[in-house]
Amino acid sequence: MKIKARVHNPADENHVTLSTDDRTHTLHIPTRPSGLGLGANGGELLCLALAACYCNDVYREAGLRGIRVEGVEVEVEAEFGAPGAPGTNVTYRTRITAHAGEEEIQALAHHTDTVAEIHNTLRAATPVTLSGAEAVSR
Repeated sequence: MKIKARVHNPADENHVTLSTDDRTHTLHIPTRPSGLGLGANGGELLCLALAACYCNDVYREAGLRGIRVEGVEVEVEAEFGAPGAPGTNVTYRTRITAHAGEEEIQALAHHTDTVAEIHNTLRAATPVTLSGAEAVSR
């Protein structure tokens, strides 16, 4: 599976495109009040990526276990300090409402934590490489 995210930010507007294999869709993120840049910062989007991954994976893993989930809430927090410093204290909590016993739902929650791909990507300290930087002079 190939996943891509693209941000095109001409002044006063944003175009955010997300793709998984051949499926592409857009995400609306307003600009900053200055009109320059995204109105959501990278830390917020990283937390959103973790929350979205876990939420979606709960439904996937519940389906494999024959559990009908009615709802998932996920809240992710992280701390960021000086510019350029990595985030720390990344934690999350979840609330899962499902047609199953509490022990079975707890087992689902903990199992999903072990298979959530974005979580495991961060836990593996995956290298991030700048593969190109095009400069356009006006």
